[in-house]
Amino acid sequence: MTDPQAFFERLSEDRYAPTEHTRGPWDAASQHAGPPAALLGRALEERPGARTDMRLARVTYEILRPVPIRPLTVAASVVRSGRSVEVTEATLTPEGADAPVMLARALRVRTTEEPGPSVAEGPLVPSPEDTGPTPFFGVPWDIGYHTAMETRFAEGSWLDQGPGTCWMRMRVPLIAGEDTRPLDRVLVAADSGNGMSNVLDFSRHLFINPDLTVHLHRHPVGEWVCVEARTSVDEAGIGLADARLHDEKGPIGRGAQSLFVGPR
Repeated sequence: MTDPQAFFERLSEDRYAPTEHTRGPWDAASQHAGPPAALLGRALEERPGARTDMRLARVTYEILRPVPIRPLTVAASVVRSGRSVEVTEATLTPEGADAPVMLARALRVRTTEEPGPSVAEGPLVPSPEDTGPTPFFGVPWDIGYHTAMETRFAEGSWLDQGPGTCWMRMRVPLIAGEDTRPLDRVLVAADSGNGMSNVLDFSRHLFINPDLTVHLHRHPVGEWVCVEARTSVDEAGIGLADARLHDEKGPIGRGAQSLFVGPR
């Protein structure tokens, strides 16, 4: 196991070793989807030849199977490039696998040279300073995503059923020895919406999200990202976790997760 002072250690330009901090709460051998989502987001922004006048506005992830805690190869490419918009893709393939376990497709939009009017909808949520630390639900291992993230609930908790509003802050960087970026902070946190707004008993029901879509009109400022999440479930076992995303200055975008809900 690599040095657990970050989520990942860079092995080469396109290979990364996950640390114990990526471990999710349900399977000791699998990662929480937040860290690999952020790793793919970094690849989409950093690919060779990436335009510096564009910013990620939307990214959709397909989580094809659990992401194992073993070295990963990231590949990114351009699908379509235009004057003001481009579409890019990235894949995440574990060592020894013959196919990716996670895909990402992003829309990057050209930023304007002259500042324009700024308009954002949605009320402010209580600041992280106005809320107290909230521990995760019981996890059967000492180190993982649950210890790498600081969480403070303004509404609900990990154990309460119903809507949840939670501030999240990374305790470790995404990649060892590299600066944490605004996009990293959002993508590490956004996949937690379904967990913080669960509407059924965790001990009796599964909540599996095979995808995640994040829309951003602004990248966050500061270390904290707030996920204000609501979950809806149909009797057929299909659900949706819908979240407003904030920083301490106000709304920055939205996140959505399709859900498979079933008995354990």
